[in-house]
Parts: sequence; C-alpha cells; structure tokens
Amino acid sequence: MPRQIAFLWGGVAATLIALSPWASKFSGGLWGCTFKALTGFACPTCGTTRAALALARFDVSTALLHYPLPSLGWIVFLGGGLIAAAMALAGRRPPAIPNRLPNWARVTIAGALFLNWMYSIATGV
Repeated sequence: MPRQIAFLWGGVAATLIALSPWASKFSGGLWGCTFKALTGFACPTCGTTRAALALARFDVSTALLHYPLPSLGWIVFLGGGLIAAAMALAGRRPPAIPNRLPNWARVTIAGALFLNWMYSIATGV
C-alpha cells in the first residue's frame, strides 16, 4: 500500500473520530428504511445507521447489538486507518491489500452477510 493511501485512510479515520460528537445532530433528517416499510422485513442494511450513531457516541455494545457486522466493519476501518497512517509515519510499509480474495474468503463473507441479515430480521431491527 503506498504511503499516500495510508495517510489518506488515516486522515479519514481520524476525521470521522473527531467529528463523532456531532453525528447525532445530523441524524434527525434521516428517513426510515423503504424496504422495511414496504415488506415489513428488515433489509440487509437495516440498523446500520443506528449502529453508526451508537459508535459515534462510543457505545460499542449498543452498536454491536443493533447490527454486529457493520459495527465490526467500522471498527476495523477506523482502527486500520489509524494503524496504516502510524506505520507510514514510522517509515514502515503498511500491508498490501490483496487484489483477489480466495474462494473460501468469499464464501465466508457471503455467509457472514446472510447470517447478519437473519439476525436483524430475528431481532426486529
């Protein structure tokens, strides 16, 4: 991974963390899920906004309760960005992002997405 991308990723992560105290001020204008309104079932992304707002309040347990997979994704994104920028600042080369995932990883990701969706339907998110 080039240093410029590591710095960009770290800058975005640091900015999101710095702006997190103001996230709830902007949530009032958000609309509900159209898929859920039409079908009565949660869509694959239902709960993601609530989870992100909980993470912005640094309430990790609530975020994981609402929608675990995107919450973990945001945590990895933010932590990875800060670590990549720190590595670039220290003169170390951050790990390269693979161009293609192996089949076992694709199946695992698809399964995790499906299970997460079923979790949101079962919990009524």
